[in-house]
Amino acid sequence: MNRINQLFNSKPTNLLSLYFCAGAPKLENTAEVIKTLERKGINMIEIGIPFSDPMADGPIIQDAASKALKNGMSLRKLFSQLKDIRKEVNIPLIMMGYMNPVIQYGFENFCKSCNEVGVDGVILPDLPFKDYMEEFKPIADKYDIRIIMLITPETSDERIRFIDENTDGFIYMVSSAATTGAQKSFDESKQAYFNHVHSLNLKNPTMIGFGISNQQTLASAQANANGAIIGSKFVQLLDEANGDAEKAVDKLMDALSK
Repeated sequence: MNRINQLFNSKPTNLLSLYFCAGAPKLENTAEVIKTLERKGINMIEIGIPFSDPMADGPIIQDAASKALKNGMSLRKLFSQLKDIRKEVNIPLIMMGYMNPVIQYGFENFCKSCNEVGVDGVILPDLPFKDYMEEFKPIADKYDIRIIMLITPETSDERIRFIDENTDGFIYMVSSAATTGAQKSFDESKQAYFNHVHSLNLKNPTMIGFGISNQQTLASAQANANGAIIGSKFVQLLDEANGDAEKAVDKLMDALSK
């Protein structure tokens, strides 16, 4: 069974997933960050593929992507850094990026490389769902790679149900239609959105991301979904710690308790 499915079967609530951009702030510490996060009790990790035009990301992740590219990070380099990761790491690993570098690498080659190094899923925010269904889903399924789709407060019930019927792993609930970045709280409209999606009784688990940075936003996400995804806050702390993942995750946990 795919590790993403195993995770939700074994621990269906209060999950915490962290995102970081591979190659930032240091080129060669990707594996060390992953190993540290698992040791610190993180349930799932999103590994960012740096791209020059990350349209769904706010300034913190954009800056990390720019640093990673300047450091020399590429998909080929990233896969080489991950080739032995499954000797030490058991939690689900997801790659998050954009179609351009994946298409340049070759989608089937990409899925094959993911399978070889032990990556369990992929998030591609600019992959149109129609193209996913017609062209990419059969290839991903062949290599047991879960393609995780995003929904927003603007996504219709019909489309949410269609995504739910045709994907596996989990559904990524974007807390707002804005780009990534920390928020102090989730307002009533976001709470209503969370409650509405919950009322649809989807077959897939859900994870809430974008804007989670403190106890209030974390508690709200974990109360309204299977768990929370934190990106910008951890990326910022990792940069401030000059790549020291242990120091960064300790500071994150402190911030999430306030």
